[in-house]
Amino acid sequence: MDRNRLHRLKKLPTYEWCGVDPTSFVARYPGVACVSAPPDLPAIPELLGDTTGDSFPRVLVADAAGSDELLVTLDHPQIRDLGAYWHEDWPHSIPSALLRQGTRRALIHAVGLLPPGFGFAVWDAWRDPLLQRELHDLAYRDQLLAPGFVSRPSQDPTMPPPHATGGTVDLTLTWQSIPLLLGTGFDEFVPAARSAAFESSDADADDAGGDEATLVRDLRRLLRDVMTSAGFVQLDCEWWHFEFGTRLWAAVRGEAPLYPAALPR
Repeated sequence: MDRNRLHRLKKLPTYEWCGVDPTSFVARYPGVACVSAPPDLPAIPELLGDTTGDSFPRVLVADAAGSDELLVTLDHPQIRDLGAYWHEDWPHSIPSALLRQGTRRALIHAVGLLPPGFGFAVWDAWRDPLLQRELHDLAYRDQLLAPGFVSRPSQDPTMPPPHATGGTVDLTLTWQSIPLLLGTGFDEFVPAARSAAFESSDADADDAGGDEATLVRDLRRLLRDVMTSAGFVQLDCEWWHFEFGTRLWAAVRGEAPLYPAALPR
């Protein structure tokens, strides 16, 4: 099927098939052990106040250290490639996740840090700029969504959207290969999607309660802990979104961005 045909989605998908509530294992998978997370991992902090990215370091395209890195597929036994946009029939989507070679190495390092039974499921990685525009225009069509959830399309080579660089990955944990929804679904642009939402008891952000909220909090902490240990940084407003070598990564780490926009070869 040609995903580049001229059609447009009329509303954002719900991606309900992309994972399961980790608190539902007893009912849904009676033969699978209940998921649990290591206790006492560091709390998730708020990193940056700039939701637009305008203040982040710009990419020096001619001198960017990662410019020559290719976009490559994942191909790892502990990482499921779910192709969320492809399966929801977004125009300009691709069936397999692509990452810069350095980002893939960092992701493989991260998955190796997980406790037994855990892995990753990748929803999206490199994104065609044309798909970025489709997603942005639909998400902000009614001008009600807060800035920061979907990056603006950009023709400025020094300010590429993070997914266009091949240094960004949207992912979650898996338990016994089953993808987990950690408090929200993928691309569910609500207050509970904020990475640190379950670090507080704010009723607006905490739709679960008691032990269920604690499990979600601990699983989010686990995801962030292994990803940041491997060199990634996390977007404040999306718990599933991590970057390596991008402008956000450079802003958090005080370094120069590694990656300009990329195209598959």
